[in-house]
Amino acid sequence: MLENLSTEQRNSKTMALDEMSTLEVLRVMNDEDRQVPEAIGQQITQIEALVQAAISALKSNGRIIYMGAGTSGRLGVLDAAECPPTFGTPPGLVVGLIAGGKKAFTVAVEGAEDSQELASRDLQAINLSANDLVIGIAASGRTPYVIGGLTYASSKGVMTGSISCNADSEISRYSDIPIEINSGSEVLTGSTRLKAGTAQKLVLNMISTAAMIGIGKVYKNLMVDVQPTNLKLVERSKRIIMEAADADYETASRYYELSNGQVKKAIVMLLTQCSAEEAGKKLEAAEGFVRKAL
Repeated sequence: MLENLSTEQRNSKTMALDEMSTLEVLRVMNDEDRQVPEAIGQQITQIEALVQAAISALKSNGRIIYMGAGTSGRLGVLDAAECPPTFGTPPGLVVGLIAGGKKAFTVAVEGAEDSQELASRDLQAINLSANDLVIGIAASGRTPYVIGGLTYASSKGVMTGSISCNADSEISRYSDIPIEINSGSEVLTGSTRLKAGTAQKLVLNMISTAAMIGIGKVYKNLMVDVQPTNLKLVERSKRIIMEAADADYETASRYYELSNGQVKKAIVMLLTQCSAEEAGKKLEAAEGFVRKAL
């Protein structure tokens, strides 16, 4: 029942929320938000286990597939959408599925989150593979759409994970690697787009970033597979080459052009003084890891 969920409890610090000044509202929200990273810290070992599963899936030509409804679904879609420009991944490598489909990202689709069958159909539509990893996201930990997705994935022998914001959540029982962030009651009762949403966003940041590091998408702390799809990212690419190779702007720009805009290749070319073709071979032999290629 909803009344038993910590995310649905009333917050004793905000019983008079409508009588507070704007400054008081902002301060109490800020104070409550500070609790989120600490709650996440209690689940680091579970998050690490899920990241390792994600790395294994990606190295096996599988995908990371997020599933959720409402805010949880939107956060999964957002994280998936950020991976191609940040890490140079193909659009289908990290997938975000939201109950009700793409239109549900901006407009609520009534009843979609209550359908387990819809989740299995969505996974069938993207040709779920045994090499994939399915991660269900639900603040309440009880969303039928997510349970349906996890159940279907498990029936096909697919590894599953889950992210909820309640202890002993229902979706954890359907997940191989459950993460339960006890984000507590919301400033505005039941509004899980607040602390619960923040908790989910932070965990998703951790999963996708750490997984991409694990498959060679990062050198030092630089996003060396960034895709220069606009002027800002072209300049960022050149700056990454400058930082990685301790080069000046003119040199970085020249190698950026010689590598055809491939930052990793430009770095290897610069640091090993080899041709673009040789740099490509070094990176291929190193499975995309710049440090190994060097």
